[in-house]
Amino acid sequence: MLRFAVGQGKMTKIKPIAGILHVFVYLGFVLINIEVLEIIIDGIAGTHRIFRPILGNLYDFSIGFFEILGVLVILSCAVFLFRRNLMHIYRFRSPELKGWPFLDANVILIVEIVLMVALLVMNAADQAFQQDTNMPVSSFLAPMFQNMSAATAHIWVQTAWWFHFVGILWFLNYVPYSKHLHIILSFPNTYYTNLEPKAKFKNNELVSNEVKAMLDPSFTPPTVENPRFGVKDVEDLTWKNLLDAYSCTECGRCTSVCPANTTGKLLSPRKVMMDTRDRLEEVGKIKEGILPEPAEPKDLHTYITKEELMACTTCNACVEVCPININPMEIIVNMRQYLVMEESNAPQEWNMMFSNIENNGAPWQFAQSERANWTIELENEDKQSNQNES
Repeated sequence: MLRFAVGQGKMTKIKPIAGILHVFVYLGFVLINIEVLEIIIDGIAGTHRIFRPILGNLYDFSIGFFEILGVLVILSCAVFLFRRNLMHIYRFRSPELKGWPFLDANVILIVEIVLMVALLVMNAADQAFQQDTNMPVSSFLAPMFQNMSAATAHIWVQTAWWFHFVGILWFLNYVPYSKHLHIILSFPNTYYTNLEPKAKFKNNELVSNEVKAMLDPSFTPPTVENPRFGVKDVEDLTWKNLLDAYSCTECGRCTSVCPANTTGKLLSPRKVMMDTRDRLEEVGKIKEGILPEPAEPKDLHTYITKEELMACTTCNACVEVCPININPMEIIVNMRQYLVMEESNAPQEWNMMFSNIENNGAPWQFAQSERANWTIELENEDKQSNQNES
């Protein structure tokens, strides 16, 4: 968690420039909130920069550092807006980002710019009005307010103060409805990362019990009501799968490295996570009575098609590249397991392979007694070669 969620370990490794800009925004979001705490206390108590007499010279240094961070946040968000809207980067143009997801990202970036501008304007007007601070960025903006009357400058300070404060409260209420919920959930999501090797598959307990019963007649498998092989709907997913879905920031790095997506297949690991979240929210609204029961039965497979699921090569590239260790492949594999084991809905080539494994102990259509026949020709060639040498 300290490495990936707090330290942004994967961000700078995957895309160094974008990663560094993201670190600026992240640090700005975290550290500038210290100044917001002072803003709240001053608003409630009627004080003015209450931390300054307590911290002394450290206060001026801190405010100056926050202002520099604020400028870096503005520049970073401006670059992100430019890249997302004007540069033809494929992962920002994928079909799953059309509509609300694309708008949501732009809203967040614009709001962050506006909040930082309001903070700098507040400091600049306050510096021109009070003349008791010397802040590096506000010093350049302060001349805009020096020719104003004290009353007008005071209005600018109060307006910027309220704009920044109310904007933060609005932002905090907006976050749970946006992709930026990851700024909260990325910490528990990385903390509960599965530390097993990424290529290790879990044995299905129901299948394992059947095998144990076949090998040991004395073994009695436990009774399971309504057994389910694989994942049909969100109720069959683990809580970690659902946390992954809500933690997804829709950055698309998983889709950009997916070999199936790169070669034109429908599979997009980002879409898998977004569809899982959408289906989970739909199920919740139906249970709460907000939405009516659908006329036709729906499940997670209604959102994620068989063609998408079968395109996955299980290479784990999406898992490896995710900045907060989300695992789309686990959902894909478990949904494929449902198709194969519950609905017998597998490609013909797979069914042939399954039959060969069941009958011959190998994916190939050869009896076990014939599996080593390919070595006979090699042995004959060796004998012939030895005879020639003799």
